[in-house]
Amino acid sequence: MTFTNRFRTVPVAGMLRRLFVLRLYAIAGQTLAITGVNFGLDIRLPLLPMLMVVVLLVLLNLATWVRLAQPWPVTAMEFFAQLLVDVTALTTLLFYSGGSTNPFVSLYLLPIIVAAITLPALYAWALTTICVAAYSFLMFFYLPLDMPHGAAAFALHVAGMWLNFIASAVLITFFIGRMAASIRGRERELAEARETGLRNEQIVALGCLAAGAAHELSTPLATMAVVAGELQYQHGDDPALAANLQILRNQVTACKAILTRLTATGGAGRAEDARLLPVDIYLDELVAQWQLVRPAIGLQTRWEGIRPAPNILAEATLGQALLSLFNNAADAAPFAVELEARWDSRELTLDILDRGQGFNQEAAARAGEVFFTTKQAQGGIGLGLFLANASIERLGGSVRMLPREGGGAHIVVCLPLHEPRTP
Repeated sequence: MTFTNRFRTVPVAGMLRRLFVLRLYAIAGQTLAITGVNFGLDIRLPLLPMLMVVVLLVLLNLATWVRLAQPWPVTAMEFFAQLLVDVTALTTLLFYSGGSTNPFVSLYLLPIIVAAITLPALYAWALTTICVAAYSFLMFFYLPLDMPHGAAAFALHVAGMWLNFIASAVLITFFIGRMAASIRGRERELAEARETGLRNEQIVALGCLAAGAAHELSTPLATMAVVAGELQYQHGDDPALAANLQILRNQVTACKAILTRLTATGGAGRAEDARLLPVDIYLDELVAQWQLVRPAIGLQTRWEGIRPAPNILAEATLGQALLSLFNNAADAAPFAVELEARWDSRELTLDILDRGQGFNQEAAARAGEVFFTTKQAQGGIGLGLFLANASIERLGGSVRMLPREGGGAHIVVCLPLHEPRTP
């Protein structure tokens, strides 16, 4: 449960846990101060009411510990009430120990700082008003301390101010530092959520464009298939031309199959078409499918891993993502593509290596952005790597782009695996 003030969002449940820890230090410090002043400095204090206040704080912290184990969210009002109890306890202790003349009276600043950072402005101003009113009350109503007169009393007061400064500085550094770290972590999460939302919007928009393109491309592809068939029939006496026309027909058929899968799976590919396959069999099938489309590629493959091989979730979007990365490597260096796979029981690491131009500094920084491409001369539009990244990350994997030793590109794909089923 979170609450937003004018500048930032803070998780209140986390702050209540930190307040619980802070109160533990406060209880220990109050107990030490009361006993030390009464017995060490021989300044008589009303021990019974003061120690009762400390006991009530102990009981409150026990209740807070039980409360933190409950599933329901912490509200701003609840957190404000906790701070209000601390202010009341501090006021009571100060009332019995000199009021506004007590050097520890500046501890009122701690709950004010906590409220200003964690709570909405209304609660923060309310607690500030209460603390000011309590301080003002203690200027006129309190039990004076039985202290020595003269220089000794002043020295004790200065020593008390020194101890108060040390305690306040330590507590503020600890508590405010932890809250600041929590806030920075929350801001990072929000930034990542915004980036994810923006990328999801781009993917949805691309999905709509892909559906429209699939519908529009079906007619020209059908026409191309018919024309290529007629030309092959008419020029059957020319073996070289007939072979080229057959390659053209195979490519058109592959394009039609891709469009058919696109329109058939849509957004439900993972739910309906996903299946668990041994990772070595899946890679063999994927490479065989790729070589049907790119038969002239100079390819080397090497698979290494435990046997029997663990399973991978073989869904349509994952195959399309990996094929897109394979094609990028083939476009960069069609006669020097290497695929190396290593796996254990939990993860597959797939290395895609080529001897092309590789990535320069700008390309490495912007790789994966939508509509950014280094293949303008080859008609690239900057979608393959973006969609491959999105698909692989959606499955819990990752894609890294590295320069290859000796020149070229090195793409590292990591994907989660599943334990093989026992027959």
